[in-house]
Amino acid sequence: MNFTIEVPGEANPLSIQTLYHTLTAASSTDPQQIKSATQQLQNWEKQAGYYSSLQTIFVDTSLPVEVRYLCIIQLKNGIDRYWRKTAPNAIKKDEKNQIRARSIESGTKEPDARLALQNALMIAKIIRHEYPLDWPEAVSTIVSNLRSASQPTSNTIELARALLILLEAIKELSTARIQRTRASLQAAAVEVLQVLGKMYVDKVQTWTNFFRQGGDDEGGTIDSIEQSLVALRVLRRLLVAGWDFPNRSPEFEHVWVLLINHFHDMLPLAADGSSSLHKSVRLLVEKHLRQIAKLHQNLAKNHPAGFALLPGSTQLVSAYWSLIARLGETFGSHTLVDFDNQNGMDRDADDANVPIMEYLSLKGLLLLRECVKMVFNPAQTFKYQQAQDKEEKARSRELIKRDLLTEDFAQTTMQTLVTRYFVFRPRDLREWEEQPEEWERREEGEDDIWEFSIRSCAEKLFLELMLHYKTQLVPTLLSVFGKVAYKATQNTNMFLKESVYGAIGLGAAVLEDEIDFNSFLNETLAREVQVSQSGYNILRRRIAIVLGKWLPVKDGLNRPLVYQIFQHLLNKQDPLNDLVVRITAGRQLKNIISPFEFTFEGFRPYCATVLGHLMALIEEVELSETKLALLSTLSTLVQSVEDGIVPFADHIISLLPPLWEQAGAEFLMKQSILGILSSLMSSMKGSSQKYHSLIIPLIDSSVDIGSETRIYLLDDAMDLWATVLQQTPPAGITDVVPLVPHLFPMLEVGSDTLRRALEITEIYVYLAPSQVLASFDVFLPPFVGLLEHAKREATGLVLAIVDKAIQSALMLGGKDGLTTLTSQLLQFSLLQTIVAGLRGAHQAHQSSGPNRSKTWLDVLVETDYLSILSRLTITSPDLFLEALKAAVPNEELNVSIKWLLSEWFGHLDNISHPEKKKLSCLALTALLQTGQPWIMVHLQELMAIWTETVLDLYDEPDSKEADCLVYKDPRSLEAEEETAAKEGQRKLLLIDPVHQVDLRGSIREHLECIISASGGSEAFQTEWVANVDRDVLQEFGKLANQAIIDLPILSDHGIWMRYPPGTEYWMWRRILLGSTHNVTHKVIQTT
Repeated sequence: MNFTIEVPGEANPLSIQTLYHTLTAASSTDPQQIKSATQQLQNWEKQAGYYSSLQTIFVDTSLPVEVRYLCIIQLKNGIDRYWRKTAPNAIKKDEKNQIRARSIESGTKEPDARLALQNALMIAKIIRHEYPLDWPEAVSTIVSNLRSASQPTSNTIELARALLILLEAIKELSTARIQRTRASLQAAAVEVLQVLGKMYVDKVQTWTNFFRQGGDDEGGTIDSIEQSLVALRVLRRLLVAGWDFPNRSPEFEHVWVLLINHFHDMLPLAADGSSSLHKSVRLLVEKHLRQIAKLHQNLAKNHPAGFALLPGSTQLVSAYWSLIARLGETFGSHTLVDFDNQNGMDRDADDANVPIMEYLSLKGLLLLRECVKMVFNPAQTFKYQQAQDKEEKARSRELIKRDLLTEDFAQTTMQTLVTRYFVFRPRDLREWEEQPEEWERREEGEDDIWEFSIRSCAEKLFLELMLHYKTQLVPTLLSVFGKVAYKATQNTNMFLKESVYGAIGLGAAVLEDEIDFNSFLNETLAREVQVSQSGYNILRRRIAIVLGKWLPVKDGLNRPLVYQIFQHLLNKQDPLNDLVVRITAGRQLKNIISPFEFTFEGFRPYCATVLGHLMALIEEVELSETKLALLSTLSTLVQSVEDGIVPFADHIISLLPPLWEQAGAEFLMKQSILGILSSLMSSMKGSSQKYHSLIIPLIDSSVDIGSETRIYLLDDAMDLWATVLQQTPPAGITDVVPLVPHLFPMLEVGSDTLRRALEITEIYVYLAPSQVLASFDVFLPPFVGLLEHAKREATGLVLAIVDKAIQSALMLGGKDGLTTLTSQLLQFSLLQTIVAGLRGAHQAHQSSGPNRSKTWLDVLVETDYLSILSRLTITSPDLFLEALKAAVPNEELNVSIKWLLSEWFGHLDNISHPEKKKLSCLALTALLQTGQPWIMVHLQELMAIWTETVLDLYDEPDSKEADCLVYKDPRSLEAEEETAAKEGQRKLLLIDPVHQVDLRGSIREHLECIISASGGSEAFQTEWVANVDRDVLQEFGKLANQAIIDLPILSDHGIWMRYPPGTEYWMWRRILLGSTHNVTHKVIQTT
């Protein structure tokens, strides 16, 4: 039909006919029609009735398949987006009911296999959303359809479609994490099993009888095999997800025994190379075996106790072991002659009967490993366990250990694994030659790739057995090792030697105290790695791996010899060092140079050669994964060598730009390159400036808000950025300042890079304070937003930056510079935010009871707030008071300062950081300069904090030196190699009152001033001291006796003062009820 949409999409009302024409246009080959129709369909997505109309067209089998296929795809996608009740423009309940009512029946009768699959997937998605609450009859309806379709008179297609729907539904339900859904599946499991199990058994009997007795209905037999396979796929998932305790269900046990028998019956049909079955039929039988083997492994993994207690389980594992042992007889190559002979055979014929046996053997190894874990590392759970559960777990472990994992079995298994499955197959050696990089990558695969490799799985199982049967297995392994190792040059069985060496490498952590590895290294490995006979490349690769395993766990090895070996293995000029050998050596070198005992001095003679070989290898290899692994080794080398890498930096840097270009969209490689540059800059320190022209553009392009690579490279680029800043010398400041604008978009609440951006901003304050202060008005708006909404960590970083900015402004511009910065803090409401937060905290602390007000300000943030105010106060109390007045314009200053001082003094006990506590103490002391009553009424609190802080900051009570926070020798702050950031940080420390002002000197100075301003000692005593608590006076008075503060000291409602004035004598004068009595109580001489 030729149909073109000529009007805007939204102008067409939704109807079945219009929808059909639009779908026809969307499935055409005309780009313009496709575009217009697609837009129209998108406009209809949110209209009521759209998805039920799609289904109406889909269920009409007389319509073109292409249109119906587009219908079911649209419907399936719409369920993902609009079926949930909470979704915007969600599908209405009536429309949902209509879709559900037609979905199963239409799917059962669907003639097209592709459409049937998509319909089954759609039904499964609906069931995931609605079963059991909104569609409780879903599973029973599907089972009823299956029961009807499995009748002898039913259509074969209906049975296949019913099985397909059930398969997708059980798939979806078995992966659900909601306990209600899983419980509903388990409640329906028995009903499903009864119907499905009967159908499965009938179909298997049909085609097995045909194989035994023959017949004419070959087509029906093929249908029966295919249908029993689908049924088995459903059974596998149902049996694992449908029962928590399978051993307690008679129905489960019956099917379990039946499947074990089927496994034994089908195995000869698939494993016998002389079988008369056609290849396609044999493949279907193999698929049955694969499904049953998956069931065995999944059940052992998910229900270990239940698996062990099911009838015939231990015998089943033993049967798997028999398969493993039988396959092991022909698994590997035993001599190079074997390899050469098999290498010349037809390669297709070579693997004709191997895959199914290898697959079953692999599943058998995985099953054995699950049994070992079941006994020695049982899975822990937070789920409540009944006494029966605990008893079954204990009984299952004892059963497996007694009937399966005996010491003799462990011995046999270990020997078979080492001598049979550690040995390379002809196929492995062929792939080594033909696809060296791909083969090496697969052999070194990480994560769960070992579950798909029979040799890798054998290695895992071997290690588990060595850990748990060390006493029994180590002597046997050492005996074999002694025969093939210490007579190395006389032993010509290369493949056996390689497999034994592999076992020694894997068991390094177990064997470290059992083997004199240093002698083995000096006497055997050092010689064997130099042998130039054909085939010794296999052993060279293994030697590199063994050394990589042993060096991190064994102390006292001959490291220089190890370095020489790796230098030799990385040498391309030696013909036996093929690509696999060199890549393996490059990978393992990372383990050689990363241990704690590594020192550059021992590695120095080999560094240049090894580094050259490694970088040449990086350029040579082609696979991205291999390049990444070798770049990781290079990064570790740069970090381990530290400043020793400087002579080779030019060579390394020259390698990276071509790699960056080659990487293209391989962002993992670019991340690795950025990591290497970061390590290199850190090692080179100030010398790194000469590479700024290369590195700064990389950072710029990686962090730019409009860059496409930003999402992939941002974290690594910011690490590099921070490293470059920390190592930039004073002469390189202008190189890095242009990057500052990239920080502004990152200073947002919720930004993933917020913490790193704030840390970099703080470095910039040290590095280029004048440039940062010049643009500080751009930083302040996001800072205020962070103070209001960010978490404690981000708030602390923001306030630390503001703190350093205040000090920098004072350093660069004196009081005028600080006044300008304070104006900016007020202009952008940062000071207002701080004062408002403190006001809220004060109000919360003044209230009590269930209706008390609450504050969002935690203790640490409040300390940081007060530290900002302290900086302003110490510099100029008048500036602080003006700022406070501007921050609270609608309140009298006397009112503001009273509640602020009340909160400030009340918070002092919560300040645990010595530097911040001294800062607040200095600030409150500085307020005495004002002589205002609002600070003088707090004389008691001042004396208390003076006493506490002075005693905390002096090593000895009678010390004549400054407090411990004051730097005695400013030269101690100088770094060996001064970078701009370190220099800036040192300058701020040198003007910081916390580290430059002696606390007792400050107290002395301000007390003398306030006493003088009060009209002398007597007036000061009468007006202010008389109101101080006696205990506080006594504690503060002790400071006089310790000669810590050389000024009139208040004690016991009296005052110690010099008498006669200007002498070294002290006299105590009593104060009683506001009147002064000149009574000479005691005269002491401080000297």
